[in-house]
Amino acid sequence: MNLSRTVSRAATAAALATALSAAAAHGAAAGPLTDKPSKAHGINRPADDGSWSGEGLSLNASDNAAVDHFYDRAKEAERTISPQVWAAARISGAEVIGFDHRLKSPDSLKRKVATSLKEHPGQPVNEALAEIKDSVRYTLQWPDGRYAEGVTIASKVLSAWGNDSIKWSNTWARAKGYKAINSAWREPSSHHAFEVQFHTPAGKYAQEATHKLYEEQRLPTTTPERARELQAQQDAIFAAVPVPPGADRLTAPAPVPVG
Repeated sequence: MNLSRTVSRAATAAALATALSAAAAHGAAAGPLTDKPSKAHGINRPADDGSWSGEGLSLNASDNAAVDHFYDRAKEAERTISPQVWAAARISGAEVIGFDHRLKSPDSLKRKVATSLKEHPGQPVNEALAEIKDSVRYTLQWPDGRYAEGVTIASKVLSAWGNDSIKWSNTWARAKGYKAINSAWREPSSHHAFEVQFHTPAGKYAQEATHKLYEEQRLPTTTPERARELQAQQDAIFAAVPVPPGADRLTAPAPVPVG
């Protein structure tokens, strides 16, 4: 396959139009934009004064309002971002995983921001929000034999569409731990950041199998000894994930020249 032809604006115009049309249909049929339910669901509540608290974390009224505004912006940006991601998936032959959970829930955002503010006393809430790249997030998946080509095509299509690559974390070469590519992009019209994870079936399975272990590991109440035990369990699961040919050498696409 000629990648340059595949990802050029002129050569992909018809394919993008078809993919965007299909994406609109997917979006209309998709479930609610909610995060996956958590064991904490229902205990995080706004107070009468506009503040928020949950799981030992809290936000004052002003910071809570800022997160709510950020969430509204994420919902609006998602309407533009999702068709582009579906276009990239369609052109690259990817399976889109977990599309119903493409928008992080307000409580998840608030826990993340509250954690950042707690760990960095005096940090402005807008600075904490600026660090969030996954308020809108997607997972694309290919079989091992098509992974490297699929990631290359999908990422170049996203770049050709005008999205700026702002993060590219390729962990396939790691001896231990998580194996995938986590990328983040900034959509040009809304300037909102979004995340796209590039997985294989085995890597995605390992991520889901280790999720509860990871969640326990990051709790402030987890002892160092327990954290090391949890990390060892995660490493053992990820050690069984095959590295697709060429996956460890994949890099972010070069910016597409304007004009």
